[in-house]
Amino acid sequence: MSLDALAEAAGMARAAGPADAVGGCPARFVATPGRADQLSALLRQCATEGLTAVPRGDGTKIDWGQQPTTVDVIVDTARLTGVREHSSADLVVTVGAGTPLRALQATLGQSGQRIALDPGSTEATVGGILATNEAGPLSHTYGAPRDLLVGVQFVRADGTVSRSGGKVVKDVAGYDLGKLLCGSYGTLGVITEATFRLHPLPISRVFLIRSVSTPAEVDELVGEMLDSRLAPTAIEVDLPPPVERPVPRQLDGTGPSGSGTLAVLFEGSALGAQARADAAAELIGGRVCPEEQAPTWWGRYPFGPDDVGLRLSVPVADLPAVIYALGDAAGAPVPVRGAAGIGVVYAALPGDLPVVRVAGVLDAVRRVLLARSGSCEVLTAPEQLRAELDLWGPVPGLELMHRIKEQFDPQRLLSPGRFVGGI
Repeated sequence: MSLDALAEAAGMARAAGPADAVGGCPARFVATPGRADQLSALLRQCATEGLTAVPRGDGTKIDWGQQPTTVDVIVDTARLTGVREHSSADLVVTVGAGTPLRALQATLGQSGQRIALDPGSTEATVGGILATNEAGPLSHTYGAPRDLLVGVQFVRADGTVSRSGGKVVKDVAGYDLGKLLCGSYGTLGVITEATFRLHPLPISRVFLIRSVSTPAEVDELVGEMLDSRLAPTAIEVDLPPPVERPVPRQLDGTGPSGSGTLAVLFEGSALGAQARADAAAELIGGRVCPEEQAPTWWGRYPFGPDDVGLRLSVPVADLPAVIYALGDAAGAPVPVRGAAGIGVVYAALPGDLPVVRVAGVLDAVRRVLLARSGSCEVLTAPEQLRAELDLWGPVPGLELMHRIKEQFDPQRLLSPGRFVGGI
């Protein structure tokens, strides 16, 4: 396919540059369609000529998942932006997939509403968040992106424009199809727009901060919070590696940095959120922060671009065992951070470890998780490690996933090999 043909189909295209790569795999072209029909024409042409395509939003998670086998065309969603429809009375919004979540939240905030999403990738687009099912602290109360998705428009590998779901919350026809796209890493279709359920902005947000020392202590405190009737919006933990000279905590659990931190968010009316936070402080100790002061680490991943970033999911009661197993396998405590109240946390391993060492850590942790109905996924890793590691571990229903891929993309042209099992 020539560059002129790509530009004619998509409305805008260029030759790929050094920065246009997916997980280290360089692309040949970058196409930027502005409408669903242009994306349809682009993918139809790619299917005719057997060219592979990978969607990209802001690129905040372009190195997540397995490296694709090939990338002929990066489908840049930068022109698929904007609020298409906002029904504040029905609490729903339809938005282009290339819209940055930050910009969308600012627009919705003018009507006193929000999408209850706060992923760690602060510049992420709506499509990128859905493609990786990326969630943040608010998932404790509101669930993952797939739980807030009402409808979605997407283009299949052959150029067919499809729609799932409706524009009102009660219309859930085809909702399962939207769920399939969430977390599929662009292997089933390219999302062009999405419709979300909205929630009112809280009048007040109050944080309770409590120092913690061990996963066992975290488990005890989280259990007390979950058993209470205080209805926290989010419960997050940060367990950094210990400093060389630990500083003793005060009796109320508000000790200085150097140990871990448990942070609990309460939202609601000014009086209600404050009263619940004060009651929580009486229950588990800690201090209530003034003026919505979140910890600096709140909602951020513990890993950097040169680390091995892990996502661990496990029933809440089993979270301490998994964190201990991770430290034992690594030979020392590793940074762990995330939603302690629902058992989804993130961890960081040094990216300069030998691949055999990292693989051994993954194997040991996954054995512990297997007996606890949990999972350990490698989200991101340096290129030299990614190709040698099993990023996903045991995955139930893998055969079904392959059948779904065969139905949606029999030529394997969309993000080939990027998802679990080489899908």
